[in-house]
Amino acid sequence: MLNTLSGRFLILTVIFVMLAEVFIFVPSVARFREDYLLAALERAQIASLAVEATDMIAPDLERELLKSAGVFNVVLRRDDMRQLALSSTIPAPISATYDMRAPSRLTLIGDALATLWDSEPRIIRVLGNPVQGAGVLIEITMKQMPLRAAMLEYGLNVLFLSAIISAITAMLLFIAVQAFLVRPIKGVIGHMQNYAAAPEDARRIIAPSAGVRELRDAEDALQMMQTQLTSSLKQKDRLAQLGGAVAKVSHDLRNILTSAQLFTDRIEGSDDPLVKRMAPKLVGSITRAVHLCESTLAFGRADEPAPRLTRVNLSRIVEEVVESERLAAGEYPLSFAEDIPATMVLRADDEQIFRVLSNLVRNARQAIMATGDPGEICLRGEEDDTAWRITISDTGPGLPPKARDHLFQPFQGGVRKGGAGLGLVISGDLVRGHGGRLTLQDTGAAGTVFQIALPKADFALAPAAA
Repeated sequence: MLNTLSGRFLILTVIFVMLAEVFIFVPSVARFREDYLLAALERAQIASLAVEATDMIAPDLERELLKSAGVFNVVLRRDDMRQLALSSTIPAPISATYDMRAPSRLTLIGDALATLWDSEPRIIRVLGNPVQGAGVLIEITMKQMPLRAAMLEYGLNVLFLSAIISAITAMLLFIAVQAFLVRPIKGVIGHMQNYAAAPEDARRIIAPSAGVRELRDAEDALQMMQTQLTSSLKQKDRLAQLGGAVAKVSHDLRNILTSAQLFTDRIEGSDDPLVKRMAPKLVGSITRAVHLCESTLAFGRADEPAPRLTRVNLSRIVEEVVESERLAAGEYPLSFAEDIPATMVLRADDEQIFRVLSNLVRNARQAIMATGDPGEICLRGEEDDTAWRITISDTGPGLPPKARDHLFQPFQGGVRKGGAGLGLVISGDLVRGHGGRLTLQDTGAAGTVFQIALPKADFALAPAAA
């Protein structure tokens, strides 16, 4: 019951109604006590009328009048005369006096609570105004226990009535909550479960029908979310199919272009002037196409192997990368600087680190050569107690805004014309596979700086691989 909305609402309703009845009970029991005492004064005044009718009254009749009035003594005051109308023996001293002529609300409430709390058989004096102007003051003495018993009986009746009202109110509210809240919410939950079974099926999207504004807003929001999710799933499915087709086409196209590249290499040896002039451009175009196919295939592989960590000498890898890029630069005025400690050994995958450095250095070389100005590429290695850090800086033109905004997003961060923008994406994935980070430190007119940080702690590899 406590774990359901309607059950909690039912229990809270009962509690709140009972609290409201408690707040009502206190002033009402005070009013009941006031009426009880005023009625006792009125009965005592009526009993005293027999004394006014005759000067002498039989003792038995006097006792009968006092018993019917429920008092011990009756004192009337007319003008300045104080007259003991009826009297009998008081069994105990008077413990309290209550003036009912003009009491305040707080006084009545305090006296009522004190009466309920006091369980001792006490004698009290009550003062009041005689009815019908029959005098200035009427005073009676009486037992407090009958008053307390009547107040308790009245309180129990109020409590019983409050319980019935609370139960009826709570049941009606329970039925209302079930009809207007719980049932529509369960309907929404059912729609969500039905949609979760096949989110690609647009027929399972909820159709808003709630009459309550808040529930209708929730259904509208759910419908919008489901519509967007279904569209996204369909789009991703189409993109996955398109990616598979592109990978197949890229694979076959790479094979065809590789054969064409071999034939083009032979054509370069021709003595024909036109062929000599056109062959380098043809070779460059085919080479770029082959690289594009290879990059697309590399990015499309979802089964990129986890790094096989071994002790790797960083200076040896950097030397291989630099030699490869020097050959690619040819006679272009591009210099390479290596600031790698000869004893710097990483715990990494040899092949994957080579691919990362090759991508970054190749991007730097191509950026510098695109300007036509001389340049320099510097590779620097350093380490501390927590990580190995490799910095690749160049004096190129810097990255354009589009490349900075989509730096590690495939097919969007390319800078060179004809480039796919996959080199940095692949490099970032490989570095993350080692538990490290590839970050852009700086870029601008003075050049670009990337940094690779590989952690020395083994525990960093587990979340990165996940």
